[in-house]
Amino acid sequence: MPISLQKGQKVDLTKSNPGLKKVMVGLGWDTNRYDGGYDFDLDAAAFLLTDSGKVGVQEDFIFYGNLKHPSEAVVHMGDNLTGEGEGDDEQIEVDLSKIPANITRISFTVTIYDSDVRRQNFGQVSNAFIRIVDANTDQELIRYDLGEDFSIETAIVVGELYKHGSEWKFNAIGSGFQGGLAALCGNFGIEVA
Repeated sequence: MPISLQKGQKVDLTKSNPGLKKVMVGLGWDTNRYDGGYDFDLDAAAFLLTDSGKVGVQEDFIFYGNLKHPSEAVVHMGDNLTGEGEGDDEQIEVDLSKIPANITRISFTVTIYDSDVRRQNFGQVSNAFIRIVDANTDQELIRYDLGEDFSIETAIVVGELYKHGSEWKFNAIGSGFQGGLAALCGNFGIEVA
């Protein structure tokens, strides 16, 4: 049975699951009834961060435009343009054994594509979640349901994997941003064109 987290809770990942090397991070959401004429295109991303809390190089930002980290430690499984259907809307695979030594945190985020033009925000999104699954057994280990805490935000840091000594832990963050992907990129040290 998975561990269900509340905002701000931290939980061990590798210590209680010895031998765990590969995880699948699933992110999902539903959209409320909305007749603005546009699909909701939400995008999951991963920022591989150093001790500074920033990316070291641009390639440490994994998203629909850069699906695979050079180390192959983090691989985005592709962009879902509508969020239709049940279960995970987007998935990111993480091989903990391949994460470069200078990376101490991986932040998982969701943003609304073209939110300004489409006049969309996370107040129009429900049932958002992140889950961590053992990629070898398909067993869900951790789940964090975000709740309905967002109204005007267009980007959310959902949660993060972080290194604690030689072990990996998970932190349920649920922190919203205005300004979409550009605001997130700025927060994590990426220049946005």
